[in-house]
Amino acid sequence: MRSASRPDIWLAAGVRTPFAKVDGPLAGYDAIGLSVPVVRHMRAQLGGAEPDFAVWGAVVPNLTWSNLAREVLMEAGLPPTIPAFSTVMACATSMIGAFEAAGMIDGETRNLALVGGVDSLSKIQIGLGQRLSDWLRQFQQARSLGQKVSHLAELKPGDVRLYVPGIANRTTGLSMGEHTEITAKEWQIGRADQDAHALESHQRAVAGWEHGFFDDLVIPLGEVRRDSIPRQDSSLEKLARLPPAFDRTSGKGSLTAGNSSPLTDGAAGLWVASEKGLSKLPIGTPRAKLVDWEITSVDFRIEGLLMAPAFAIPRLLARQGLAYDDIHLWEIHEAFAAQVLFHIKALESPDFLKTKAGVETSLGRFPRERLNPNGGSVALGHPFGATGARILSQAVKELAAHKPGERAIVSICTDGGQGGVALLEAA
Repeated sequence: MRSASRPDIWLAAGVRTPFAKVDGPLAGYDAIGLSVPVVRHMRAQLGGAEPDFAVWGAVVPNLTWSNLAREVLMEAGLPPTIPAFSTVMACATSMIGAFEAAGMIDGETRNLALVGGVDSLSKIQIGLGQRLSDWLRQFQQARSLGQKVSHLAELKPGDVRLYVPGIANRTTGLSMGEHTEITAKEWQIGRADQDAHALESHQRAVAGWEHGFFDDLVIPLGEVRRDSIPRQDSSLEKLARLPPAFDRTSGKGSLTAGNSSPLTDGAAGLWVASEKGLSKLPIGTPRAKLVDWEITSVDFRIEGLLMAPAFAIPRLLARQGLAYDDIHLWEIHEAFAAQVLFHIKALESPDFLKTKAGVETSLGRFPRERLNPNGGSVALGHPFGATGARILSQAVKELAAHKPGERAIVSICTDGGQGGVALLEAA
C-alpha cells in the first residue's frame, strides 16, 4: 500500500457534535454551523499548532458553496494558508476523506490532517427542475421589457417543478431501504433478528453514554449535550409493533423505523497523522495505526446496493493473512440492522467467499460478540457525511483499551454498491 520510504499512518480520535433526528434539536444548524464547533474544538487541542491540510465532506448538496471544507475552515478561523478540499462517497464520505489524507501524508511537509464530515438533513435546499432553471436563466438574460414579456409566454405550467434532494438511487429509482428489503429477503434475514440487533444497538449506545465512553468524543452544541436518538425504553415488544417502512404491500416487509438508522443531523472529525503529526496532539489522545484499507464497488443490480463491504472485508483479510478471529474489534456501520446481518451471513458463507469475493480460504466464524460494543448507527444516528469520522474515532478509542497489536475492522456500506473498510492496529 505504501513504499518503504513513506511513514506509518495513524488515526487519532477527534470529536463530534451530538447526533439528533432530522427536524429535531439541531434543526437550526446548517452544514457549516454544525461543522465549525467541531473544527474549532479540534484545533484548540493543538495548543497553537495547526493542521497541515483538511478534508471535509457532505452528501446532501448545497448551492451556496462550492468547497465546503474551505468554507468550514475559514468560518472556524483557521489560517487561510491551510489547504482544504471537499470529498464525497455517500455514507463513507469521511472514511474516504481519511484514506485520501493518508495517501497525502509524506512525513515531511504534510504530517497532520483534520478530516471529517457533516450533513444537515433539516437544512435541505430545494432545487428547480431543469426546464424551469433554463427558463429563469434565459429570462434574466433578456435585455428589454418586451423580450421579458415575450419570454413569459414560453413558460408552461408543466415546467414549474421543484426537486427535494432524495435518498433514492438514481439508476434504479429505489431508496436504500427498498433495496435493503430486497437483499434481506434474498438472504432470508427475518424481522425478529433485525429487531433484536436494533435493540442491542440501543442498549449498547445507552450503556456507552452511562459509562462515560462518549464524554470526550462528543462536544455540546447549544443546549444539546448528548445524542438524542438512543432509546433507553426500547424493547422487542415495542419494536415488533412498528409497521414496515419500505415494503408496505407484500405482507413480508421487515425493515421498520425501529431497525433502520434515522435521518440525522450532525458533524464529526478525526485526525490522520504521521508520527511527527501525532506529536502535535495532547498526550493520551487515543490513536491507532491505519494498517490497510479496501474500497470496493460491485454491480448492485446483481449483488445488492449495500453488499460491497461483504466483498471488501474478506479480500482485505486475505491480503493480510488474517482470519475473523484475528480481529479483536468490529465496527460495522448500521445503515439497517438487516444489512449488518446479511453482511455477516455472507462472510460466513464459504460459497460467497469463493465465488463472489474471490477468497479461497476459510476465514472462520464471525465473532458477533466483538461487534459494535458501544452501539451503531441504528441507535446513534447517521448523518451521512459524518458517519465515517464518527465510527473511526469510536473504533480508535475502543481499540486504545486493547493490547498493543490487537486489531479492528471498520466497515461502511454506501449507496451505489460501494463500500470502504479499514484495518486498524492498537498502539
